[in-house]
Amino acid sequence: MDCPKIFMFLLLTCTAILIKYNNDGGSGKVSVSNVGLNYGLLGDDLPSPSNVINLYKSLGITKIRIFDPNTEVLEALRGHHDIAVTVGVKDQDLAHLATSEEAVKGWFATNIEPYLTDVNITFITVGNEVIPGDIGPHVLPVMKSFTNLVKSRNLPITISTVVAMSNLGQSYPPSAATFTPESREQLVPVLKFLSQERKPILVNIYPYFAYASNPDHISLNYATFNTEDVVVEDGPLKYSNIFDAIFDAFVWAMEKEGVMDLSMVVSETGWPSAGNGRLTTPEIAATYNGNFVKRVESGVGTPKRPNCSIEGFLFATFNENQKPAGTEQNFGLYNPTNMKPIYKLF
Repeated sequence: MDCPKIFMFLLLTCTAILIKYNNDGGSGKVSVSNVGLNYGLLGDDLPSPSNVINLYKSLGITKIRIFDPNTEVLEALRGHHDIAVTVGVKDQDLAHLATSEEAVKGWFATNIEPYLTDVNITFITVGNEVIPGDIGPHVLPVMKSFTNLVKSRNLPITISTVVAMSNLGQSYPPSAATFTPESREQLVPVLKFLSQERKPILVNIYPYFAYASNPDHISLNYATFNTEDVVVEDGPLKYSNIFDAIFDAFVWAMEKEGVMDLSMVVSETGWPSAGNGRLTTPEIAATYNGNFVKRVESGVGTPKRPNCSIEGFLFATFNENQKPAGTEQNFGLYNPTNMKPIYKLF
């Protein structure tokens, strides 16, 4: 399927994560153009936000995602207009924000307004993987209120939400994919609203979890973009990696709900470098992330959307020691204590 024409402007005006990683003499330094990185803060040994922004600048990072409107981070971003910032709304704030547009205006005045002239805020995400769930019903009304607000002020800020692949009740083969009944109730109205507004849905895609759930029957090469051999045939569509299969499964599920034209941004993808024995080594993490970068840089789409290049954010900048023990603490590209790379990409 070709990229929907109504979203071609997104692909033309955004460079869609054209990432260039260069070998720096074996030091592990990554040189990047227009890459997206998630910047999490769940650690007690993280470097100061100003040092992190300097790291991004040294790497040529032009897109970052933060999970809430952290004042220290936003202050450190002042004047760095070349870094496009995605700001998340805290999940626990959604119930209050859903009560009225005035509540949303108040949140915006406090958390976004002070930075509009100095920080390049391009996305506000309403909730992170809260659909389906108790908070899920709040997402759509809050998105509508934020959309009305930015439209009324003619602000170039996209309003969306972030969803997980657990919304899929069936995902194999991709063409058979459907949403769970719980997801259909909460997610489909959001997808239709975004389609109407011509704004993308943000999705988190982690081939690692599919591989880790069945490593004896899923090839590591298939999970890490490390083979060009066709592993799965789905009618005329041929898959050589899990990422494409998961991405297209979500597309198929949307189409079955009548949403035919919705762009997808990969808000998170990555591979832990430790925490689960032989399945999580620095070498495997470097292979997955490196091959993902190469894939995105190539501009190649998925089998179902071959002419749509992939836009996405790697997860995450640092290992975060206040997350649950195990793999959750080991998705970082950099060690927070010395800001050195945990492994070399290329």
